[in-house]
Amino acid sequence: MEKENQMKQKYSVIVFDLGKVLLPFDFNDVVQGFEEKEKGLGVKFGNFYKTNYEVHRKFERGEYTVDEFTKIMLDVLEGKVDKDEFYRIYSGLFSVNEGLVGLLPVLKKNYRLVVLSNTNAIHMKYGWGSYDFLGNFEKLILSHEVGSVKPEQKIYEAVESYTGVPSQEHLYTDDISEYIAAARSRGWDAVQFIGNKELIGEFGKRGIILDGSPRD
Repeated sequence: MEKENQMKQKYSVIVFDLGKVLLPFDFNDVVQGFEEKEKGLGVKFGNFYKTNYEVHRKFERGEYTVDEFTKIMLDVLEGKVDKDEFYRIYSGLFSVNEGLVGLLPVLKKNYRLVVLSNTNAIHMKYGWGSYDFLGNFEKLILSHEVGSVKPEQKIYEAVESYTGVPSQEHLYTDDISEYIAAARSRGWDAVQFIGNKELIGEFGKRGIILDGSPRD
């Protein structure tokens, strides 16, 4: 019977975004961290980041090395923050969505779990990279490692190349609608993340096997 249920199972891979899904974050925490170093410094950094967002995007694609990106940011910060302080403040914005993370071991029993994230090497090393819950995932597909960011097709192709299963066997959740649309264009099923209860409800509609109740 168990083998028969596995054969009928529609999805074999569940793909999770990191930021604002598994890892809530608020960029204002970074701005405030630099503001505490000197009044106006955080505001200047935040304004540069917003008006020069392609610098961030290039770093996420791996087009800048850590040293190159760090130099740009330290110049923006007028040399008033050293490298170690920059890494600490710039990466100190993440928390863990414990309710959703708590479901990963359950999902892992029946599905392959993969992360698909636009991120960078600094955030990975100094921010989220040491979290234990990442051990539930068999693969992390990260933008700076594959040279592509969502919603570019190459990064979704990297997931499919790894999993080796048909596109329709992937179920994806992300908080950004544009990234959801890109996944659907490949034949994936995809759910925009609004909150834990809503996601669990969408899982239920799709017959995703879960032990336990939705968590806040």
